[in-house]
Amino acid sequence: TLVGNLMHQRPECVFSISATTRPPRPSERDGVDYQFLTREEFERRRDAGEFLEWAEVHGKLYGTPARPVEEHVRAGRVVVLDIDVQGGASVRRTRPDAVSVFVYPPSLEVLRERLASRGTEMPEELERRMRNAPGELARYVEYDYLVINDDLESASARLLAIFDGERARVRRLRPVPSSHMTRKEQP
Repeated sequence: TLVGNLMHQRPECVFSISATTRPPRPSERDGVDYQFLTREEFERRRDAGEFLEWAEVHGKLYGTPARPVEEHVRAGRVVVLDIDVQGGASVRRTRPDAVSVFVYPPSLEVLRERLASRGTEMPEELERRMRNAPGELARYVEYDYLVINDDLESASARLLAIFDGERARVRRLRPVPSSHMTRKEQP
């Protein structure tokens, strides 16, 4: 939901569609929500170096296809990835220009409620995710920013503020034309 709000508010963003070996959920479409691959096809692409990052999470493989990300970056777009902590660590190693934001639930109980209300995981899968959650949540310190997803409106506003702040960083700006400077500022 937070990523959807960001994409709606900042049209220069493009969402990176991850690949996965997990089966699609009822509302998901191949090529729109994920690229759903067999384990064999995923491993072939991984071994060919086609992923920016990949990880095994909860027994399933997930990865970010590198080529579309690079094409969008070259075209001046901001690519948004929705990935787990393993993938985040990999991206930070390979792309030091990446900005990482950790979205943190207000509590483990709320996380459980949100996952359960989706109705997309079998009970054993939900339990595995909850067992792994404390270790994953502890990794927030590795990220550039933390957004606590306690209230959707506030969390969305914080994510937009991070986005806007990063876009205004001098090191990210293209050279400013001299016509935008006042007479006093020009060298």
